[in-house]
Amino acid sequence: MATAGKITLWGIEVFVATAEEASISAASRRLGTSAATVSQQITNLEGAIGTTLLNRGERPVSLTPAGEMFLRRANSILNEAEQARAELAMVDLSRLTRFRLGMIEDFDADVTPSLLRAMSQELKNCQFLLETGPSHHLVELLDTRALDVIVAADMDQPAAGMEVHALLREPYLIAAPKGVLKGENMARGLSRMQLIQYTTRHHMGRQIAAHLVRQNLRPTQRFELDSYHAIMAMVADGAGWTILTPLGWMRAGRFRDAVDLLPLPFAPLSRTISLTARTDILGQMPATIAHRMKPLLQQMIVAPAIKQYPWLKGDLNLL
Repeated sequence: MATAGKITLWGIEVFVATAEEASISAASRRLGTSAATVSQQITNLEGAIGTTLLNRGERPVSLTPAGEMFLRRANSILNEAEQARAELAMVDLSRLTRFRLGMIEDFDADVTPSLLRAMSQELKNCQFLLETGPSHHLVELLDTRALDVIVAADMDQPAAGMEVHALLREPYLIAAPKGVLKGENMARGLSRMQLIQYTTRHHMGRQIAAHLVRQNLRPTQRFELDSYHAIMAMVADGAGWTILTPLGWMRAGRFRDAVDLLPLPFAPLSRTISLTARTDILGQMPATIAHRMKPLLQQMIVAPAIKQYPWLKGDLNLL
């Protein structure tokens, strides 16, 4: 609990989270604390400053004019504090006590454990927090300071104040039931089957849907799912075909023997996986992590995929 009459870093962090979430309960979930603690910290901060910062009786919670003014300063204070922690850690990595990493789900079974294992050996006193999820969710968490570094698919243009380290480029591919497209025109064969679409609630699904429109293709579609495993299970069962990336293909590996992986029979489409962090906050650490990840990606993703499908060479590569 904050000391009455004093402005604390924790109180400022609670205020910023509440202002950005527009909800005390949402702020408490983001910070991993109770709603009562959030409310008390805001009360303490308002008492120390001598003015009301948030209209807590409103739904959603809103900023007062004083709160809008203080929010700009509060963000600067939190950025300076993060940068100070990072600078100390750069001098002596053993000083880093917390690291919050966001990773796309594609890496959660192999690349992520190996990376965290290597980092934990060097950062002996550091507590690691890992968040996995779709790229747009990780971008939001980074933007609101809930994460320090994310590894995700590039969305569009990176937000201002972010540093981006490109890691991997991978093509989109066709996955179809085993043997159904052999000996005939692929586009004609696909037109006779249902498209099992990756959800357009995620950036990847929207990217695929937009590309199909650009190709003037509107395949029959009854299913839109958010799980590689569910999609691949349906393809393996002969329910239709899908578009996915090598990472998605490898993640749903149990269905590989029942599915053919093929290049797109129309204009190519690819995505880039990058490591992103706020500029000048963590010093050289983001670049160092990106450098460490590339050999892991080569060993666990690129080399095995190209060994099985040599035609991927040149399209699936490190950056």
